[in-house]
Amino acid sequence: MCASSVPTATTTGSMQKQSKRGGVLVRPLRTAGDHRAALAEIAALMAAAPDTPEGDRLDVLVSLVEAWEAKHIPIDAPDPIAAVVFMMEQKGLTRRDLEPAIGSRARVAEILNRRRALTLPMIRALSRLLDLPADVLVTGYELRRVA
Repeated sequence: MCASSVPTATTTGSMQKQSKRGGVLVRPLRTAGDHRAALAEIAALMAAAPDTPEGDRLDVLVSLVEAWEAKHIPIDAPDPIAAVVFMMEQKGLTRRDLEPAIGSRARVAEILNRRRALTLPMIRALSRLLDLPADVLVTGYELRRVA
């Protein structure tokens, strides 16, 4: 008997229902309990082979969880300078590597230390250099005042 034809217990019981054909229907996630139950079932199905009833159920549950999380757990856009620093680390770049995109060594330091805002030409160049979407770099951020 395959796992998709046997109802599994969930914390709320609202996700699943026996179908007329003996399979288990997947219902929309409406509560945090439904979300937790779906995550637990996804964990149990992670070894499911593609193109099997279990694999299909895993695909559907993952889609439901992604939709629920996008609605209930939004992720804020990253801070532009934090995004630049992260991509520098990912690509193994140094501050000196940013000079063609930003300008002098002093200008790079001003930008990374948040004493000066990015300009549109800098944003375009950094977007190309770091493979970052320009809209991430256009987002406003707080500058530090020089004492």
